[in-house]
Amino acid sequence: MKHSVCFVLLLTTALAQAQSSTRFTPSPEKQKVLWQKLESSIHDVDQHLDGVMGVAIEDLKTGDQFFLHENEVFAQASSIKIAVLADLYLQAQQGKLKLADFYTVQASDLVPDSDIMGGLTPGVTRLTLRDLATMMIAVSDNSATNVLIDRVRMENVNAMLGSLGLAHTLLRRKMMDLDAAKQGRENISTPREMMTLLESIYRGKLLNQASADDFFTVLSTNKDSWIPRDLPAGVRISNKPGALEGVRNDSGIVFVEGRPYVICVMTAFLANERDGEQAISKISLDAWRMFDRLSRASEYGRVVSPGNGSR
Repeated sequence: MKHSVCFVLLLTTALAQAQSSTRFTPSPEKQKVLWQKLESSIHDVDQHLDGVMGVAIEDLKTGDQFFLHENEVFAQASSIKIAVLADLYLQAQQGKLKLADFYTVQASDLVPDSDIMGGLTPGVTRLTLRDLATMMIAVSDNSATNVLIDRVRMENVNAMLGSLGLAHTLLRRKMMDLDAAKQGRENISTPREMMTLLESIYRGKLLNQASADDFFTVLSTNKDSWIPRDLPAGVRISNKPGALEGVRNDSGIVFVEGRPYVICVMTAFLANERDGEQAISKISLDAWRMFDRLSRASEYGRVVSPGNGSR
């Protein structure tokens, strides 16, 4: 009897092992193929762009990344306002200021390219710091940005960036400070470092959940930019573009449901700035198509769209 029980146990174990060894596990190779096709498309855009381009993309679900000239330092133009916004929220979280604090607009605040602030009444109009942040992101108001830089202080922004190990991301001048720009004090970053800043905020490494949520709400304010340009209207995108002569950048997070990703595309030495804008939009669209497909597909690659039955 004892030997019969042992035989049954051995037989059961053997069958279980056999079933385990023959159970099919989907290979990640199919997803690698999609990444390879995206890589090929990006290299094609780079090859045909009369200028220099850097790209950093990260799948926030898996941690998979794509890089092209990711450590090259690029002038950021208004994309550096992402760093200003991040430090504003960090200081609010630390209790050094409140987003609801009021500021009275002064005539001395006004600089060129400030469509909103320029139309307000100095000495009378009062705005909260969060109002100024929204203006900085939504319409890239340079006067609002400079007020916030004065409030958070440039050295604090750079200390925050340094704490994340972002040695090549620096706020070195206020907006429209042409003398500083002529001296070479440009606001700078790299595709990898801007990606890291956004990824750090998303993963709670810099801000708590409530602060990060509102940070991304402000950064999602509708704006004229190149990452969203060819994407469906309903996609939530937290980004900030930047533009200077010969320079076009855009960095942000695209919140595809279940498959959010960071995308940072920077260009410089552009012979035609419109080409730089179109290059960013082309890469953004190709990336979205891949992540959208991954978000709706099973591990076997079967995509099921809403309303479609199984066949």
